[in-house]
Amino acid sequence: MTHKAHPRQEKTVVLIKPDGVKRGLIGEIVSRIEKRGLKIIAISMIKPSREQIDIHYPKDPVWIKRLGEKVFNTYAKYKLDPVKEIGTNDPLEMGQAVRNWILDFMTSGPSIKIVVEGIHAVDMVRKLVGNSIPALAEMGTIRGDFSVDSADSANKNKRSVHNLIHASETPEEAKHELEFWF
Repeated sequence: MTHKAHPRQEKTVVLIKPDGVKRGLIGEIVSRIEKRGLKIIAISMIKPSREQIDIHYPKDPVWIKRLGEKVFNTYAKYKLDPVKEIGTNDPLEMGQAVRNWILDFMTSGPSIKIVVEGIHAVDMVRKLVGNSIPALAEMGTIRGDFSVDSADSANKNKRSVHNLIHASETPEEAKHELEFWF
């Protein structure tokens, strides 16, 4: 009798961003992934080029617009005027600026690339990581426990939010990232 793999056995990608590496959180992050019952099947340190990060992050206008909308949601929450603060209220224009800030940040130092395998790995890792806006990340998540950056401060300073970690959002994104990084 052969053992069949679980139908939701998946692989996903985690990148520990330059701020997570600089802060010495690699072991803590890997430990949390493993304690969740997920398996690290590949891990290495990289110093990605801007071209690599440009390929890694989507160029899809819907994704880019969503980045801009997140910025405007932050501004609305804190009753700030995005035109006064950053010069635009166009979500696509803002999203493209944020994407460029992400490229700058992700090439500012070494990162750790990891392949994680397990049942519902994409969803489980996303749950472990927490919300990409540190103030909205639940305590007990990686970002909720360790990320101290502010989205509005990042926007005002025209830089990416330093939120420690990237995790594939969907199985399709994970497939693209696995093929690209590994």
